Amino acid sequence: MPTYTPPLRDMQFVLHEVFNVADEFKAMPAHVETDADTINAVLEEAGKFAAEVAFPLNIGGDTEGCMLDVKTHAVTTPKGFKEAYAQYVEGGWPALSCDPQFGGQGLPHTVNQCVYEMLNSANQAWTMYPGLSHGAYEALVAHGTEEQKKTYLPKLVSGEWTGTMCLTEPHCGTDLGLLRTKAEPQADGSYRLTGNKIFISAGEHDMAENIVHLVLARLPDAPKGSKGISLFVVPKFKVNADGSLGERNPIFCTGLEHKMGIHGNATAQIALDGAVGSLVGEPNKGLAAMFVMMNAARLGVGNQSLGLTEVAFQNALAYAKDRIQMRSLSGVKAKDKDADPIIVHPDVRKMLLTAKAYAEGGRALQIFCTLLLDKAHHHPDEKVRKNSDELVALLTPIVKAFITDNGHISTNACMQVFGGHGFIKEWGMEQFVRDNRINMIYEGTNTVQSLDLLGRKVLGNNGATLKKFGKLIGQLVEEEGVNEKMAEFINPLAYLGDQMTKFTTEIGFKGFQNPDEVGAAAVDYLRVAGHLVFAYMFARMAQVALRKIAEGSTDPFYTAKLQTARFYFAKLFPETATLMRTARSGSKALMDTDAALA
Repeated sequence: MPTYTPPLRDMQFVLHEVFNVADEFKAMPAHVETDADTINAVLEEAGKFAAEVAFPLNIGGDTEGCMLDVKTHAVTTPKGFKEAYAQYVEGGWPALSCDPQFGGQGLPHTVNQCVYEMLNSANQAWTMYPGLSHGAYEALVAHGTEEQKKTYLPKLVSGEWTGTMCLTEPHCGTDLGLLRTKAEPQADGSYRLTGNKIFISAGEHDMAENIVHLVLARLPDAPKGSKGISLFVVPKFKVNADGSLGERNPIFCTGLEHKMGIHGNATAQIALDGAVGSLVGEPNKGLAAMFVMMNAARLGVGNQSLGLTEVAFQNALAYAKDRIQMRSLSGVKAKDKDADPIIVHPDVRKMLLTAKAYAEGGRALQIFCTLLLDKAHHHPDEKVRKNSDELVALLTPIVKAFITDNGHISTNACMQVFGGHGFIKEWGMEQFVRDNRINMIYEGTNTVQSLDLLGRKVLGNNGATLKKFGKLIGQLVEEEGVNEKMAEFINPLAYLGDQMTKFTTEIGFKGFQNPDEVGAAAVDYLRVAGHLVFAYMFARMAQVALRKIAEGSTDPFYTAKLQTARFYFAKLFPETATLMRTARSGSKALMDTDAALA
C-alpha cells in the first residue's frame, strides 16, 4: 500500500525563504494579517486532513468507482467520499480563500494552492468535487448579478453546494463555437436550456445537497461561432426566494464515462430538458465569463499533476531504498545483504531525481503564480496589479501543459522504479499514472495550451509580456552573475534567456508567412519556455540554499536542494537544445505527408 507525507518543509522553504510571501502580503490590505505562523498552521492541519482522511480513500475509490441509478439519475460516490466531504465542510476548508462578504475566511490564494497540492497528492478524484466549486465561485464573483451572488456564493463558499462547468458536447470539445445547447428566454426573465453535455467532472453526486452548473448555451438570435455563446447558471434543484431548495430542475445525468483513471470522480453525461437557468454576464459573451473559471481550472490541473508527481516520488524513493537487486557497478554497498538496494544504481537515481526535480520546480512555479494572483486581485498599486495579471496570463498555459507533461514523465518513471510491482494495483503506482493522464487532456489539451502561449500570449503582443519575465531573469543574473558558486545555475539560465528572444522572433517571422509554422513549433516552444521558467525557479532556490549554507546552516535540506538543482540543470534542462532544433525544423516534414497518412 502506498503512503503519503505532506511536503511541508519544502512548501515552507518556497513560501518563506524564496518568495517571502508574508512580506508580500503586508503590502495587501486584504492579507496584511496573514503571517508565516498562520500559513504554517493552516498547511499543517490541511496536511493532516489530506494524509489521514482523503488519502486512505484513494485506492478504494479507484476500485469501486461511481454508480449511476439510471431510473432516478442519481449517482453514488465511492465508500467514504461523502463522509470525507462532510468532514471537509465542517472544517471550513471550502471557505479558505473566499471573500469574507460571502462567508469566506479571506486567506490568500497562495495558501489555498498549497492545500490543494496536498489534496491532489492524497486523492485527485475526490479533490475534484470541491475543486471545481472554486472555479464556479470565481466566475460568479466576476460576472454574476447581485441576486446570483446572494443566491449561490454563500452556499458554494460553505461547501453546502458544489459547482461544475458544462462546456463540452458530443460533437465539440475545444471548439466551443460549434456547441448547440439552446437557451430560450422566458417571460419572467429566466431561460430554459435544452441540450446535451459530456465529460462533466463532478456533474452528479451525493456529496452535497445541490449542484450549481455553469452552462454554455446559445440564445435564439445568437450569431454563429464563439461570438454567439452565453453563460447560464443552472442549479440541480431550483432555489426558492428564501434560499431553500425547491423542485428538481430537469438537468440530469444520463450516463457516466468509463475512464482510464480518476474513477472516483463522476464524469457525467448531462441532458438538459428545459432546465431553468439565469444569464451570467452579457448575452453572447459567455466565453469571457467562462474563461474566469477555465483559467482557474488550468492552474488547478497543473496542481493536480504536481500533487501526483510528489506522491509518486515519495513512494518510489521508499521502495528504492528497501528493494534489493544486483550489486552496484562500483562495488558492494550493502555487505550485510545478498544484493544492494536499487537506489545505488545510476538510472534508478535518474528516475527518482527526475520526479523530485519536477515536483520541486512545479511547486515553486505554482506558488509564484498564485502569489501573482494575490497581487493582481489585492495589491493597492494599479501597476503592480496589471503586471501581475499579465504574468499570470503568460504562465498559465505553462503551468497547465508543462507541469502535466512532467507529471506524465514522473509518474511513469516512478512506476518503472517498482519494476513489475509498479504494474500491480496494490502498490498504487499504476493509479498515479492513470489518474495523471487526463490532466494532459482536459481544460484545453496541452497542444491548445501551446498554441495559446505562442500564438496569443507571446506573438499576440510581440513578446511584451515575455520580456517582462525576461527582466526578472535579468535582475537575478545581474545580482548573482559574479558569484562563482552560482555560475552553474546562472549561466545556463542567462544563456537560454538570451536565446529565447532570437528563437521567438524566428518562429514568429516564419509563422507570419505560414501559420502552420506556429502550429508545428508550438508544443516544443512551450516546453522550452517551461524550462526557462523552471531554470529561474531553481536558480532562485539555489541562491537561498547557498546563502543559508554560507551563514553556517548544517541543515541537510539545503544540501539536498542544491543537489536537486544541479541534477535539473545537468540532466533535464539540456533538452531545450533539441527542442529548439525540432521547433526550427518547420512544418514541411509534418504537412507534406499526404502519402504517409493516406
